[in-house]
Amino acid sequence: MVRPYSTDLRERVVEAVLDGATVRDVASRFGVAVSSVVKWHQRYRQTGSVAPGQMGGHRKLVLEPHRAFIAQRLRQEPHLSLHRLKDELAARGVSVSHNTVWTFLRREGLRLKKKACLRLSRRAAMLRMPANAGKLGSIALIHAAWCSLTRLGSEPTWRQSEAGGKRASV
Repeated sequence: MVRPYSTDLRERVVEAVLDGATVRDVASRFGVAVSSVVKWHQRYRQTGSVAPGQMGGHRKLVLEPHRAFIAQRLRQEPHLSLHRLKDELAARGVSVSHNTVWTFLRREGLRLKKKACLRLSRRAAMLRMPANAGKLGSIALIHAAWCSLTRLGSEPTWRQSEAGGKRASV
């Protein structure tokens, strides 16, 4: 983050403007932007000081007062989506974005997990075929427990395709 200019420089710039120099001349003489000279002069006229305002600071979490409600909802319904949780908070009068809910859950260690695998596909995924797969009588194996994401189950169970001759097990 950029630091503000020193108070000494600000005072000299404002003093030059008060002495009658134009804003552009003062900006070029001190090597600062014209907008900075204008803002510092405005601040001096309004407050009598050229000191910079507060920068940064700790921002209070918007969802902090609703921590108990969010934790309770996630215990009741573990697969609750972020958008639905956001809608439930909106019903309680808390208007926040999807990203605010996600950031709060991450900071609190309450993570929403997706299921490891979708339901089984109607078609079984095919295994990479060996080099001699095109010949008649070769064994082509299809994994019976693969899902549509082709993630393996706990223990592979193999069955023979209709083109194969012998039954194979691994």
